[in-house]
Order: sequence, then structure tokens, then C-alpha cells
Amino acid sequence: MFLLLTQILVAVALLLTVVATGFALFDKVIGNVVLGLAVLVELGVLIQLVRGLFAIPVLDGSGHKATFAAYLITLPFVLAITVYSAIKDKTRWAMGSIAVGAFAVAVMTLRLQQIWDLHG
Repeated sequence: MFLLLTQILVAVALLLTVVATGFALFDKVIGNVVLGLAVLVELGVLIQLVRGLFAIPVLDGSGHKATFAAYLITLPFVLAITVYSAIKDKTRWAMGSIAVGAFAVAVMTLRLQQIWDLHG
């Protein structure tokens, strides 16, 4: 994969997690800062998806290829769905779901890099 992209994506996703948690604690609705960070994360995930799909043949073992592909394909939907629900819901819990979604993106991105490093 692309280590620098992974590091940037994880950093921005964790920043979004912290910001969304702060919004939830102070009972604020979704704002431009959260949306901007979410867009950055989503763009990074989409770039990673394209790069990863072309890199799948390099991986060893069909099980690792399937796991890698499953992570790649589901990853763009995680944050998109949580942000969409937050726009519709506009409560403290909506911001909490964005925080959890962003954290999930960070963890899944690290797992993708781990699979790549071990089997690529």
C-alpha cells in the first residue's frame, strides 16, 4: 500500500474522532469543521480504495486477498453512513456516531496496512 497515505489518513481520522467527541460533549450539532474533516478522510479512503484494488494481485494467499478486498470495499461506507445519519439526526448521539465511525476508519486503515506489510 502507500504508507504515507495510511499515516495521513489515520491522523486525520483520529483528529475527526477527537473533534466529533468534543462536539458531542458540548452538545453541538454537525458543523463545517466536522464535515471538512470527514470529506478529507473520505477522499483519502477513496484514493486508498483505487490504489488497493490494483494492488490485490500482489498479495499472497486468497484468504488475505479476500480480507484485504473486504476492508477496502467497506471502508468508504463507514464514515459516509455515519455522517449522513448525523446530518439527518442532529443530536449529541449523531456526533458520537461520527466519532465512532472515524475511529473505525482509523483502525481499519491500520489493519489494511498491516495485511499489506505482512503479505504484500
